[in-house]
Amino acid sequence: MARKELRIGCVVMAAGRSLRFGGDKLGALLEGETLLERALDAVPESEFCRVVVVGRGAVLERAAERGFETVENDRPEEGLSRTVRLGLERLLDCDGVLFQVADQPRLRRETVAALAALWREHPDKIVGLSCRGIRGNPCLFPRRLFRELLQLEGDTGGGKVIRAHTEELLTLEAPAEELLDVDDRETLARLERE
Repeated sequence: MARKELRIGCVVMAAGRSLRFGGDKLGALLEGETLLERALDAVPESEFCRVVVVGRGAVLERAAERGFETVENDRPEEGLSRTVRLGLERLLDCDGVLFQVADQPRLRRETVAALAALWREHPDKIVGLSCRGIRGNPCLFPRRLFRELLQLEGDTGGGKVIRAHTEELLTLEAPAEELLDVDDRETLARLERE
């Protein structure tokens, strides 16, 4: 199959409970834009055959308004594995699926597009962003690893699958700020100051 014909899906994971943040993290503002809006803006839609946003409530309403496919995670307490599973189940016909978290407000659309391009060059590999050799998100997995992703349990994400296949991981270097995720209000306040 020609590289351009490879079908890549994208799952935007926006179903976390934001316990450390202490409230509606994805509705929090950074430079006048919510973290959710920033996450959706970072999706280079032309790179993907479909984009699925997994979340709840207002997150799904806003994603649907923007034209994204949505899936409700009605049991976020079951952990990250449920979000991975719900998104991936919608994209099983894809050759690869990229998983993007929704709380990396400095992640750039161009960087995500470059990650998809790298995977198209190496469609048998896992690709992920890194900074100075430390892997971060997003990550893109080939179809042959879908079964392992679907079998994840609890608050475990794709990192467990990557650790089982470290020799198959390719990384794309990105600035540290793009990989930074907002887990608490202090981090958000620091980003706002910067």
